Amino acid sequence: MEVILNYINGETFPNEIYRFVDVRDVASAHIQAFEQPSANGRYCLVERVVHCSELLKIVPKQYPTLHLPEKCEDDKPFALKYEVSKEKAKSLGINFIPLVVSVAYTIECLKEKSFLGV
Repeated sequence: MEVILNYINGETFPNEIYRFVDVRDVASAHIQAFEQPSANGRYCLVERVVHCSELLKIVPKQYPTLHLPEKCEDDKPFALKYEVSKEKAKSLGINFIPLVVSVAYTIECLKEKSFLGV
């Protein structure tokens, strides 16, 4: 939530890559790992890896009145993205909530808590 809140009304966005997962997926994974005898080791829970610029492109589609930064804080090439395997998490039965849904839910929660003026 803090990442999204920090970008609202910001003038620039950082040249950074973020890994996102909905907290509801994390809770579900903990329960599944506890309840399934076959579960073992570590599970990397990442629904999607995105550059800040991609994250900000998701928001305006649903909330066009939010003022979001359009410019990166530097003129360097964007940081390189990478992928994180979801196979082990899927073995627990986790079907990740899409980032676009998580972002919308986050913004609604921020509005509900009066952190946004929209």
